[in-house]
Amino acid sequence: MKKFLFLAICLFTAGSVCAQTYYYGPRRVHRRQPRQQNDFYRPTVGVEGGVNIANTVSSYNTDYSTSSIVGFHAGITANIPVAYPFSFDPEVLFTQQGYQATTTDGTLTQRNNYIAIPLLAKFTLVRGFNFLVGPQINIPVTSTTTFDNGFVTSQESYYTDSGNKSNVAGVIGASIDLNPNVFIQARYLIDLGSNTQDPNSPIPNYRNQVWQFGLGIRFQ
Repeated sequence: MKKFLFLAICLFTAGSVCAQTYYYGPRRVHRRQPRQQNDFYRPTVGVEGGVNIANTVSSYNTDYSTSSIVGFHAGITANIPVAYPFSFDPEVLFTQQGYQATTTDGTLTQRNNYIAIPLLAKFTLVRGFNFLVGPQINIPVTSTTTFDNGFVTSQESYYTDSGNKSNVAGVIGASIDLNPNVFIQARYLIDLGSNTQDPNSPIPNYRNQVWQFGLGIRFQ
């Protein structure tokens, strides 16, 4: 009986020692704090650039159409948060627009260069995906018209007829944030008014339309 009692005491003592050896006290649980929208409320500036696919549509004749030309756009952009999910995205871009038209006499290509100022509202629909809409002010810089009849190519630069360009366009598009610093975007823009107010002008009464595809980098 004494042996059994002695053995029980030894086992109890050994168990207590092991418990003290492996017991480290209550564990502290480090809960991950939910990610807040701090990134959204951080103003940023950056650069962007990309490809333009531009042509024209008639202001009055639905049968009028022209072929597209390829140009580019590049400039600076900013993001100014207002209230989630809305922010203000102003930009200053150099952008190319224009069209190509084939007639029985030859091919005419007009390329217009602008300083464009998009004033866009950006809505974050889901994290990383944004909807863009707003006006764009186009300031004409230069214009080059080229005519090729298959034998002779003539070119006229700085085409300065004050009625041949519209100054305000509407923009709609979307952007995707690849990471906090890099984004891609696609936009469609069209002039809100015709290029000329003179019905007797020899210049076709058209509106520019452009598809833009670009890449941007933000600096934080």
